[in-house]
Amino acid sequence: MDPANPAINSALREVALVVRKCLQEGFPVEIEGLGTFRLNRAGGIEFLAETRQKVFIAYAEEDYATAEKLYLALEAQDFDPWLDKKKLMPGQNWPRSIERAIGISDFFIACLSSRGVGKRGFFQSELRYALDCASRMPLEEIFLIPVRLDPCPVPGQIAQEIQYVDLFPDFDAGLHRILAVMRQAGKQRRKKVA
Repeated sequence: MDPANPAINSALREVALVVRKCLQEGFPVEIEGLGTFRLNRAGGIEFLAETRQKVFIAYAEEDYATAEKLYLALEAQDFDPWLDKKKLMPGQNWPRSIERAIGISDFFIACLSSRGVGKRGFFQSELRYALDCASRMPLEEIFLIPVRLDPCPVPGQIAQEIQYVDLFPDFDAGLHRILAVMRQAGKQRRKKVA
């Protein structure tokens, strides 16, 4: 990108005008995965960087109610969960948006159930993509968290290498284990960066 390029400067000015107009009308402007522009008390513009850990939640359609319950619980615990029906916007290229969301996530929660593990469809594609993302991470780093919603078998490729957690019969106990591991992994990642 060449800031001396008049076309780029013109585009940047247009974006800045749109952002300022939205802010003046009382709407914050969020850039997914980065943070939010908003007006400060002095009337200037400030940027609040997103610091919450991102959690992608994959599920089969039949398990949406439990996936949504998990989404709301993670949000209440100050995580930034991603659930297709909550985050996708009308007109978005959803396969590309889902891959991007998985790629920038700190964690991928796979909601496994007897209805979903044997079903063909995009849930299986999301699992494969998450396994591919996990294969590029350090071996000790936690990314994929398999979560059983009922006493279903865990897919072989996952069961061979990754420990799962049950959200049944006690959802809160399973959630507590998920939160504990994500908080611990987040601390370890921050130590590596510092």
